[in-house]
Amino acid sequence: MELKEGGKFTMCFVVLIFFDTSLLEVGGIGVNWGTQSTHPLPPSTVVKMLKDNGIQKVKLFDADPNILDALKKSGIQVMVGIPNDLLYTMANSFQAAQKWVAKNVSAHVSSGGVDIRYVAVGNEPFLSTYNGTFESTTFPALQNIQSALVKAGLGNSVKVTVPSNADVYESLSSNPSDGDFRANIRGLMIQIVKFLSQNNAPFTVNIYPFISLYEDPNFPTDFAFFNGFSAPLNDNGKIYDNVFDANYDTLVSALNKNGFGNMPIIVGEIGWPTDGDRNGNLQLAQRFNQGFMTRFIAGKGTPMRPGPLDAYLFSLVDEDNKSIQPGNFERHWGLFYFDGRPKYQLSIGSRITGLVGATGVAHLPKKWCILKPSANLNSDQVAPSVSYACQNADCTSLGYGTSCGGLDVRGNISYAFNSYYQVNDQVDGACKFPGLSTVTDRDPSTPDCTFQIMIQTDSAGKMGSLRIIQFVFLFLVFL
Repeated sequence: MELKEGGKFTMCFVVLIFFDTSLLEVGGIGVNWGTQSTHPLPPSTVVKMLKDNGIQKVKLFDADPNILDALKKSGIQVMVGIPNDLLYTMANSFQAAQKWVAKNVSAHVSSGGVDIRYVAVGNEPFLSTYNGTFESTTFPALQNIQSALVKAGLGNSVKVTVPSNADVYESLSSNPSDGDFRANIRGLMIQIVKFLSQNNAPFTVNIYPFISLYEDPNFPTDFAFFNGFSAPLNDNGKIYDNVFDANYDTLVSALNKNGFGNMPIIVGEIGWPTDGDRNGNLQLAQRFNQGFMTRFIAGKGTPMRPGPLDAYLFSLVDEDNKSIQPGNFERHWGLFYFDGRPKYQLSIGSRITGLVGATGVAHLPKKWCILKPSANLNSDQVAPSVSYACQNADCTSLGYGTSCGGLDVRGNISYAFNSYYQVNDQVDGACKFPGLSTVTDRDPSTPDCTFQIMIQTDSAGKMGSLRIIQFVFLFLVFL
């Protein structure tokens, strides 16, 4: 998931997805496995966690060879991704597309036993916030990757798709039945959809009712969930009591209107964050995801497509190194915390009654970096120290309505210091904010706010010269 853009109550939201079971096989629930973390879990640990939770499909945003190796003979179906920054190369060189397919698909399918089913060409490349950056390269990249798959003998077993944000279509009224592709890219979208249809490939779309609630304070909260909305939308006899159904069917209408009514749809991303915003919390995330999963397990679709859905939850694990340009919530979409601990109870299958956490995860020692009790809050070092810590670590749990929003000033400073300390593997130099910080073995967490301890990774405790210079520079600057 990259930049997210929710729409207003007029159906320009981010949407989900459905699969026509007569065309493509629909398995169990899938998840998105993102890797923008300072201390990612080992791939083998994640694969075990996937299997322990009965997750049958995984969507990747690139083609990390270590992750693909860990997925060998796992029985998990895989969608590998081509990042947006590679679209230009793929579009302008068939040879480059061939090399990418050979390295990232063929090699793993033929010798590694990885069950790759899809290649995602780009990720939400037509977001309006990209100002058309990828509009000229996405389709030719899609064509070249498809041709490369065919030449490699994989054209029937591996399908291409373009995960899109739901702002690629719209309804100028409030009715899903009026849906069509966004006017300024309508011709391009029809080209892509026609190409996908010719190659028996699905349309992939992401929907985030949370974004609708985040961007529009007047958005009716209950319409974002699946418990029923007191003022449902009646579209020519079809009743919509939640935004998922309405947005999904807006896409269905766009496909119908342009002659592709039977095209299968995949829900590429759907979920709810647990922190970083007043509407991002454990209770609402559990409510949304369980509401969706209950429908998914029951095989319930939408008014226009009542059959089973094909979907990938977003996301598996929190990512503390993601861009927060869309909002602080971006780092908190996981069903699991960064260390693989389940956040809340969630039934994701008929026989899976609760999430199973990662096993064998080792944490760093129980030490925290905090503000010295004797520190002077009026020191001119406080503001730059906190700013530096937050810019180079993760302070997204601080702020109005967040899990740590109730901390006082000293607590906020301590949280920032500790975040930086943990991200940098608890090295001594990471708790040297001049005259302000100290290391403690007493947990400063509160009932609502957890001061995290980082997990051990291969890099923990092995500081490179660049990081040492960074700490020395920090120390000298603040002296």
